[in-house]
Amino acid sequence: MAAEGFEGLRMRGIAARVGGDHSTIRHYFASKEALVEAVAEYATEKFRGTTPAAGSGTARLAGHLRTLAARIVAEPSLHAVMRELDLRANRDPALRSTINDLERGWRHSLQGLIRLAIGEGTVEATVSPADAAELIVAVAKGASLDPRTAPAAFRQLTRLLILEPVDLDDGDERAARKA
Repeated sequence: MAAEGFEGLRMRGIAARVGGDHSTIRHYFASKEALVEAVAEYATEKFRGTTPAAGSGTARLAGHLRTLAARIVAEPSLHAVMRELDLRANRDPALRSTINDLERGWRHSLQGLIRLAIGEGTVEATVSPADAAELIVAVAKGASLDPRTAPAAFRQLTRLLILEPVDLDDGDERAARKA
């Protein structure tokens, strides 16, 4: 799917790539749409565990942003598949529903981290957790279109969101912008 998009996805082609028979693929996936939903679930599952379990909300948020950038660079095909699914979902309400369900947990987690960071005083109190979560999702999806941009995009996003100096994994720390 990363190479040829949804329209280039064929059950026989998949079977040939894995050295099997297309009837075996059909046994597990009744339709191309069922296969695509399984791919969406698999790809989304790969993002679980990208947020550090311990630390302040601020440190966990910054760690999540660093990990997202690193994963986009390290696994560009996975992200290409996810963007292909997003594009397809604009024309396929069932797939859109699946993707929305899968991303709901991510957005909820981001909002929780942002609320924690607001409570810690490292994110402006006027920042909407829901809007900031959407911004993070948008940056992740946009940067995945050209993985070379991911490190810079996420460094800048971290600088915009977090008021306190944070280790951005490149030796570049900034002064706090607190008033």
